[in-house]
Amino acid sequence: MSDTQAAKPIAEPAIEPTGLNRWALRIEYDGTGYLGWQKQNDGTSIQGLIEAAASKLVRNRPVPSITAGRTDAGVHAAGMVIHLDFPDDAPIDARQIRDGMGYHLKPHRVVVLETAKVGPEWNARFSATWRSYRYTILNRPARPGLMENRVWHIKRPLDVDLMQQAANHLLGPHDFTSFRAVACQARSPIRTLDVLNIHRDGELVMIDTKARSFLHHQVRNMAGTLMMIGSRQWPVEKIIEILEAKDRCAAGQTAPPEGLCLMDVGYPDDPFTRS
Repeated sequence: MSDTQAAKPIAEPAIEPTGLNRWALRIEYDGTGYLGWQKQNDGTSIQGLIEAAASKLVRNRPVPSITAGRTDAGVHAAGMVIHLDFPDDAPIDARQIRDGMGYHLKPHRVVVLETAKVGPEWNARFSATWRSYRYTILNRPARPGLMENRVWHIKRPLDVDLMQQAANHLLGPHDFTSFRAVACQARSPIRTLDVLNIHRDGELVMIDTKARSFLHHQVRNMAGTLMMIGSRQWPVEKIIEILEAKDRCAAGQTAPPEGLCLMDVGYPDDPFTRS
């Protein structure tokens, strides 16, 4: 959804057939150099790595996956949630999944953080009620050294107060046509932002946002627009014009993928916090 392509309306799925052993996983990854989450015919994807590692735990039988959101190439995740369907005759437990997949995922920068057994009705995508992202800007004259591929470098000083004033106009339900990718497949451009907070920590400017789902490139397009306002190239009131225009050309540039990180995914009955 997205910046993960959460394009289609969320609907409750039918209960999956029995014969599968479903596990929820929380994973983190550095998206640098990968094609993004979704498997493709050429290049390395996060999904391809995950399914290959899981397959090795069950004698190379296929282990399909579903994700809470499909991140784009170069986008990172600190708390992505997925589910895996292992064959039900495979003796496997939480530790074996975490440590075994961790071993087979080396040397890739993809890590299994947590695992939890779930029922066949639980779905990483359709059971989720919110996703949260952080977009990080390095705001200083010098280019990044330690944080290369993890931030968007902006030399011009940014006023976070102006950025927050503009961000406040995006909260709640809106038609976000001006902030969706041209190739976005969502049937409706209406989305509801529950959180859009901007704060500074030294040279870093963080844009934190949370919603049930996002349009393709929505977070990166919002970040590109807020940067224009924070750098005083556009006035705060410009954000209202952009929303009302319902035209992608009216908004700012699509911020680069390396500054974006999916932080967390929420569920009414979070499998990772069950006692």
